[in-house]
Amino acid sequence: MRDEGVTAELRAVLSGIAPRDGLPSIARASRALIAGSIVLANLIGAGVVVTLLSVVLPIPRTAQTGSGLAGLAPGTLLFAFGYVVVAIAVGLTAGLRLSRPVLAFYTSDDPPDARTRDAVLRLPVRLLRLQAGLWTLATIAFGALAFSVTPLYGFEVTITVALGGTPTACLAYLQTQRLLRAGVARVLADAPPRPDEVPGVGPRAYLAWALGVVPVGGIVALAVFTPFTDPSSGDLARAVGVLAGVSIAVGALAVQSFSRAVTDPLQRMRDAFTAVQAGDFDVQVPVFDATEIGYASAGFNRMTAGLRERERLRDLFGRQVGSDVARQALEQGVRLGGEELHAAALFVDVIGSTSFAQDRSPTEVVDALNEFFGAVVEATQRHGGLINKFIGDAALCIFGAPLHLDDPAGAALAAARDMARLLSDGELKAGIGVSIGTVVAGNVGTAERYEYTIIGDPVNEAARLTDLAKSRSKRVIASGEAVDAADETEARHWQDAGEETLRGRDRATRLAEPRA
Repeated sequence: MRDEGVTAELRAVLSGIAPRDGLPSIARASRALIAGSIVLANLIGAGVVVTLLSVVLPIPRTAQTGSGLAGLAPGTLLFAFGYVVVAIAVGLTAGLRLSRPVLAFYTSDDPPDARTRDAVLRLPVRLLRLQAGLWTLATIAFGALAFSVTPLYGFEVTITVALGGTPTACLAYLQTQRLLRAGVARVLADAPPRPDEVPGVGPRAYLAWALGVVPVGGIVALAVFTPFTDPSSGDLARAVGVLAGVSIAVGALAVQSFSRAVTDPLQRMRDAFTAVQAGDFDVQVPVFDATEIGYASAGFNRMTAGLRERERLRDLFGRQVGSDVARQALEQGVRLGGEELHAAALFVDVIGSTSFAQDRSPTEVVDALNEFFGAVVEATQRHGGLINKFIGDAALCIFGAPLHLDDPAGAALAAARDMARLLSDGELKAGIGVSIGTVVAGNVGTAERYEYTIIGDPVNEAARLTDLAKSRSKRVIASGEAVDAADETEARHWQDAGEETLRGRDRATRLAEPRA
């Protein structure tokens, strides 16, 4: 179980996603990994120096006491090993001291301030400078010591130690940058990265390139010192073989280090883009890089936040005016005025709403109205209509606008029958009227405030038919013209109900009602 916990902590550190309840353990894992990376980087640098001096570069005869590494003077060897131990200890102590504010931030729930942000984001750069400084001192010290033996030997050792310090400093930067992903993600969560806040992708690429320079530098040094040392053909072949192998290994390490630093966040963004294309606007990518890539990741998160807000507004807009009207407005823009269309109007109004409200609390009235309007919306949308507006305890439904319907009369009549069935078991009873004719459908109001509606005689007639339907047993009345305009399949469900001169009109209207 302990191994599983450690593995989970390391995975959280490297992924850049650290749960807040696990921050103390993440801090411990980060401390161990930072310490390990410092030690490993220095050991790699020391290994480069030992390899170059013992296997690759020929030692001048005046500085030899034997062959290979044993050919170095005992004092030189003792000083070299002693310095490596001291340098690792100093680098480790100073590195952990530099990382102390970062680790303290890991164990705190406080939001990051400016100093914490600077400590987290610039720790890799500070460790790079620390290792570069220690190895610069080593270059000067070892070069001076070797120069006392012979100038040629001093020049060779100086070049060799400098080549060893290059991977040490570069690895300290690249490894630490990867290990700090969890902390970087936290400091950048609420404040995205700023341009030039840390070295960008370009400088990081040069650091990866610097790793590959080490074996090439060894080849150059070999070419420079060979004429002065006259090595055997076997020594020369061995040196070239070692440098070729090191070139392959270090080149792969450099490419792997740089590519992972770049491709990891890009792969997360690719997956997130795929999710957005599938309609998931809640996706977010962790911003654990303060370079241009992190800036792009933060921009992606801002984009998805805007998409979520836009989708929320679209949803609210659609609920207010109807999804079809909202879609048309978003696609075509909004202009005042309208167009003449052949459409059907369905009007539904509650019977006895005043007395109903007198005997019940406001909450009970609202619950009953919501149930009533739920049946109205269900029946209207099922048959391709639009809820144009709710008017107190009534509703106006449109068929044939704004979207064209091949049979608006048939759709409205079918919706009326369906609506009457749904409302028959409800607490509120209602009258339903259906009419058809030419209407003007469009946006009415001003540029600052408008609504989509239909205006025309069918709307007025549907409202009058609704008043008449309230006194009929079936509660549904349609105009004869609406039944005549419907297709035969729907018209069979209706029968003649006589004529009536509706209120406000000077001629009789043919009526129809659903068959039993």
